[in-house]
Amino acid sequence: MTITSISRITTERRLPTPPENGQSDSQPRIYAAPDFPFRGWQPPQPDGYRQSAANPSENAIVIDNGASTIKAGFSFDKNPRFLIPPLVAKYKDRKFNKYCMFVGHDAYADATTRGQIRTAFEQNTSIPTNWDIMENIYDYIFLKLGVNNEGSVDRPLVLTEPVGNLGHSRRMMNEMLFECYGVPSVTYGIDSLFSFRQNKGTSGLVVSSSHTSTHIIPVLDRNPQMQSCARLNWGGSQAQEFLFKLIRLKYPNFTGKMTTEQMESYIKQYCYLSNDYSSELSTYLDWSGLEEERDIIIQYPFTEQVVVEKSAEELARIAERKKESGRRLQEQAAKMRLEKLIRKEQQLEYYQQLHESFVNAPTKKEQRRILDDEELKDEAALERIIRDLDKSIKKSRNKDLGGAEEEETLEEQLNKFPLLDVPDDQLDEDGIKEKRHQRLMKSGVEARIRAKAEKERERARIAEEERQDIEMRENKFDQWLAGRREQRESLLARIKEQARLKADSGNRKGIASQMRMKTLANLAADGPKRKRRGGGEYDDDFGANDEDWGVYRTVATEPASDDEEPEEDPLAALKAVESELLQFDPDFQEKDTLEAQNDWTKSVLHAFLRGARPADPESQREANQIHLNVERIRVPEVVFQPGIAGVDQAGLVEIIEGIVTGRFSDPTQQQALLRDVFLTGGNTMFTSFEDRLKRELIASLPDTLTIGVRKAKDPILDAWKGAAGWWSTGDKAEREAATVTRSEYAEKGSEYIKEHDLGNFVSPAYSFG
Repeated sequence: MTITSISRITTERRLPTPPENGQSDSQPRIYAAPDFPFRGWQPPQPDGYRQSAANPSENAIVIDNGASTIKAGFSFDKNPRFLIPPLVAKYKDRKFNKYCMFVGHDAYADATTRGQIRTAFEQNTSIPTNWDIMENIYDYIFLKLGVNNEGSVDRPLVLTEPVGNLGHSRRMMNEMLFECYGVPSVTYGIDSLFSFRQNKGTSGLVVSSSHTSTHIIPVLDRNPQMQSCARLNWGGSQAQEFLFKLIRLKYPNFTGKMTTEQMESYIKQYCYLSNDYSSELSTYLDWSGLEEERDIIIQYPFTEQVVVEKSAEELARIAERKKESGRRLQEQAAKMRLEKLIRKEQQLEYYQQLHESFVNAPTKKEQRRILDDEELKDEAALERIIRDLDKSIKKSRNKDLGGAEEEETLEEQLNKFPLLDVPDDQLDEDGIKEKRHQRLMKSGVEARIRAKAEKERERARIAEEERQDIEMRENKFDQWLAGRREQRESLLARIKEQARLKADSGNRKGIASQMRMKTLANLAADGPKRKRRGGGEYDDDFGANDEDWGVYRTVATEPASDDEEPEEDPLAALKAVESELLQFDPDFQEKDTLEAQNDWTKSVLHAFLRGARPADPESQREANQIHLNVERIRVPEVVFQPGIAGVDQAGLVEIIEGIVTGRFSDPTQQQALLRDVFLTGGNTMFTSFEDRLKRELIASLPDTLTIGVRKAKDPILDAWKGAAGWWSTGDKAEREAATVTRSEYAEKGSEYIKEHDLGNFVSPAYSFG
């Protein structure tokens, strides 16, 4: 019986004080893995196009041509009407024998469409390269906006483009717009400058961190200094790939299906920019607060075996069956013991009668016949059998009755050997053999008596040592404690040495292992060593091959000597010492023990992979979870420290410092730029971005400069709003100076561009692709 996880897992969030062992009793925060961003069918909005018909030359269609999301609407709108990812999925429906095309979020409709997704932009850039897909996207946009003019678009277009856009990309865009759609005019502008204008900026430093890159553009009196701008090759798409790589490295055997769309969601929802990255990273995996504040658990779909719990009645029936089975086994064992006892009594009675017959035999020949029939050597062997059977019967009866086993006294044990006091000349040959046997038996008895006495003395010695130890602990506690600590360090050193020797012995190609093999080979060699021609003995490589180690099979079969005393287990001794330290040393805690230090569930690696709670390796629920902790601050930090992700570029602060101090020598211009450091773009949406940037700029720039950092009101939509507001409320002459009309396109070519204070310049000094 199995169950499947639900799409959304909700848990109650509590923030209790973490217990002393570092593991919280609160429920962990678990979030369901997001699904693909399919938003369903979006109806067209033709009312805007009808409204623009009153003055078609003054009402433009504004398109923010972003690599992550294309925003489209009319210049008189306050917000874009449609936000569409530049994706297209095409495939042929075999059932209806028709080609189907899905644009934008519709491309995530099902698995078939998702498998055919293509983007219009080059990977990790804002440059369109697939113009068939771009044309399909614009068809979709114009259709949704209600443009219906027999395939042509009779409204002016205002488009955004990246900094330093390539001439080929602009030429292809112009050809598509003028030739395919027949637009009357096109105006290009840089998205971040439109956002700066929307937020009333005149002079400052525009920092645009968007989906594909981060640009820094200095602006003086609304004139962008494009020859002094710079670019950092890091944006939202690179952050998604970086987080994807980190998670795959963290969970190489993860069975769930992870996507880049999920990485985007994780960055937006769970990642944040640290105010002090180095110090926070050093304490991020500490047990205190890890689960309540830092560790985010993402649950992917799973199927887990359900264990059916038995009721109390079923458990009682099972327990009763076990008791009944135990009783039956006990009865069978008692019956077998009774049968065995009866057999022993019968044997004892038989041998007693045999002994009586032996004693009453008229001749020695008859006695010899009786012994030979039972394969006995002499009368002593017969008496020994009778004595052993009698002892065994008494022992069995005492065990059944629950009585204590009677121990023989020293005199009784020694009285078993009467022949030792009889001279040899009074004994025949059989008697001498029996006397020799009794002498050996007496030696064994005396050895056992000595061992018993030695054990008693050893117990007395241990008791005396324990008494002295307790007395020293009570009277000289500091000295006793120092001794216990030294003993613990000595045991730890022994354990490490044993581990090292064990690791070294496991390496058959190691020097120590080969030396042992050579020693064995030299001991087993039959002849002298061969001589080298140039002198000296021939040194072979015995032990370097695995076949040479077969000699250990022979060596290992030799039993160990009984005289060797077993070596004390250092782990057991260490555990005993640590138990005493835990009881009496106030500075020694549970976390300081070797067991706690070697506990996987208390290690930093476990906190990194599974959070602050012990993990169940058999649970499918936990096997399909990923934990976001260190990644939450590592991914956003790359903008300030690109080396974290292997990007060989300076960070954002160093780039700004180089632009302001290296490319502008006038202090007035430097102050004008730094007084308004403007942040825009989706990658600046982290709450503490402006505070972090301002603090680091103050630390790296001269204190004579005043630094002000602000963020756009809407870092994502302000580029589109700025373009729409510039067209609808700006000066008409300014618009005409920036707009390329259809006649100008036909006269001057598809690469023609008009330079203005919100667009790119035609200059070979910069090209950012």
